[in-house]
Amino acid sequence: MEKVSFESDGLTLSGTLNLPPDYKPGEKRPAIIVLHGFGSNKSSGNVIGPCAMLSKRGYVTLGFDMRGCGESEGKRANLICLEQVRDTSSAVTFLQSRPEVDGGRIGLLGSSFGAAVAVYTGSVDERVGAVISSGGWGNGERKFRGQHPGAAWDKFTNMLAEGKRHREQTGESLMVPRYDIVPIPPELRGHLAAGAILEFTAETAQSMFDFRADDVVHRMAPRPLLLLHSSVDTVTPTEQSIEMFKRAGQPCDLHLFAETDHFMFADSNVRVHSVVFDWLDRYFPARVAEIAAA
Repeated sequence: MEKVSFESDGLTLSGTLNLPPDYKPGEKRPAIIVLHGFGSNKSSGNVIGPCAMLSKRGYVTLGFDMRGCGESEGKRANLICLEQVRDTSSAVTFLQSRPEVDGGRIGLLGSSFGAAVAVYTGSVDERVGAVISSGGWGNGERKFRGQHPGAAWDKFTNMLAEGKRHREQTGESLMVPRYDIVPIPPELRGHLAAGAILEFTAETAQSMFDFRADDVVHRMAPRPLLLLHSSVDTVTPTEQSIEMFKRAGQPCDLHLFAETDHFMFADSNVRVHSVVFDWLDRYFPARVAEIAAA
């Protein structure tokens, strides 16, 4: 494990690089960048868990804090989706500079917000060789409609409008509680990482509302895409991954899991891990020799 940093749009981002236990000096291994969720950081279970399991399978892994999160520079609590896409592409550039990494074989794995960013980045950055999305979303407006049903929708859209008015009148951002943007059932809130942000700019919510990985996911093909989702996700509506699957080219796999909820990697679910390992062995193996044998 090595603490690292790299630049993105002139900001210094903080990360942790992990080499496989069997890594030998001089080797070049495929790498997977693990993206954290909404306002989280590289210490979250949905980053540490996947990094550990992927490292054991032979991959170099990188977890990092998006700008404004964790130990990275940037305006705190102002999370703009397309800026996170650029941060992820900057992470790809950083890994391509590392002697331990096969620069032509870099994949992405993201959870929730990080999954949406992973799909979008992989779709527009052809250097990305594969993407795994866990509990992701492809259409911000439709996602929010599912998260704020009935009368809650008026409250949410009024908050977006008030954020715009506040910005125009004061030049400052209106700050909004985390759960007014993305509701999470109380029993799942313990999955939030230490230091997770609990209040965001209204511009953050507007950026998520406007974000459309659905519009670009078809560009991921013919590079492989794996979509994972809880069949009854109490945070991000399951239909989000189903719709991305409909819009994606091939190869694309969709798996729904009945016995887990939104934070499926933090749950250390054996079935989830088995699906991921089988998919990686087929489409993005840790050893180049495995590709020829497939």
